[in-house]
Amino acid sequence: MKRKFSFKIKLDVFLLILLLIISSVLLTFSGGRFIVDFKSVGFSVAAGTENAVHSVSSFVTDAVSAVRELAELRSKYVALSEKLKDYELLQRSNADIRRENRELKELLGFADMIVYKNIPAQVVGFDPDNLYSGIIINRGTKHGVRKNMPVLAFQGSNVGLVGKIVQTGRDSSMIIPIYDYQCYVAASVQTTKHRGLINGQGSADLPLIMKYVQKRAKDEIAIGDRILSSGENNLFPKDSPIGIVTGIKVHDYETYLELAVQPIIDFSRLDYVFVLNLSGFDGEAAQ
Repeated sequence: MKRKFSFKIKLDVFLLILLLIISSVLLTFSGGRFIVDFKSVGFSVAAGTENAVHSVSSFVTDAVSAVRELAELRSKYVALSEKLKDYELLQRSNADIRRENRELKELLGFADMIVYKNIPAQVVGFDPDNLYSGIIINRGTKHGVRKNMPVLAFQGSNVGLVGKIVQTGRDSSMIIPIYDYQCYVAASVQTTKHRGLINGQGSADLPLIMKYVQKRAKDEIAIGDRILSSGENNLFPKDSPIGIVTGIKVHDYETYLELAVQPIIDFSRLDYVFVLNLSGFDGEAAQ
């Protein structure tokens, strides 16, 4: 009897607790709290989704704008680069024009100083046939250029002998330079007046050779002495600068000295020259 009573009491307690739980749940549902919480959760999810979509959309919009701005900047950069190139080219052109004007003024001044009739000319090329180490100029018979006319050049403060005309055309001519092995110039040492014959070695990079200088002059001639044209046979104007003595050779088996002569004119920078007309010129009157 005691056991049954205990079980009954426990069953009553269990049922009471169960009823209390059910009542609480019903009260919760009837108060709308669960529904309100569900709506809040749904709103939060929807709001989060909307924010995510907005963020993605903003990112894409910003990316497209950035790409467009980058393209515009690149286009502007290219345009500015082209303008800069044009500006630099213009600056170089202006500098070249100023330099050419300065050189032309110097050349005109030099042309006025020459006592001989002269024809200014510009170097435009070199002999393609290599018959000579030829230099081609833009003046020909139409301008008064004739074969065997001597040619001078002016570089900086230096005046020097270039060569002579060997071929002529209507609008162009060819010069055989003094460094050609077929070119010979009667010359003398400025300080001692010893005479000899200048001959080239076929290249502007090699010194000229002055032969047939009397051996007894070896103690009188020094490195650095100037070599001038002697004016013999009137092929070249007298006292035209040719070069500077850079070496003196004495051969025991010969009775003459051999001088190495560096040309005054730098042929690698040769641009303008003067073709001289010596016909009918009285050299002694000029002196």
